[in-house]
Amino acid sequence: MTAVKREIREIVREEPFMRGRILAALAEGPHTVPEIAEAIGRPANEAMYWVMGMRRYGWVREVKEAAVDGYFRYQAVAREQRS
Repeated sequence: MTAVKREIREIVREEPFMRGRILAALAEGPHTVPEIAEAIGRPANEAMYWVMGMRRYGWVREVKEAAVDGYFRYQAVAREQRS
């Protein structure tokens, strides 16, 4: 099976739909983008766009230390902490 390369605009538009799935994956604790991608069953490059969008708007934040593999881990931000 070959991966279909999608346009960035199409991927970015899906962020509101993927937000719940990503937050559910992060309910277990902080994860790297590749771990999030695996948990939601989507490619890591697409998960990166969604996580970065969620970071920009205060849904997630990175944990200060990088994971052993060098990737930063992200955690969900509690509703009261979002502005």
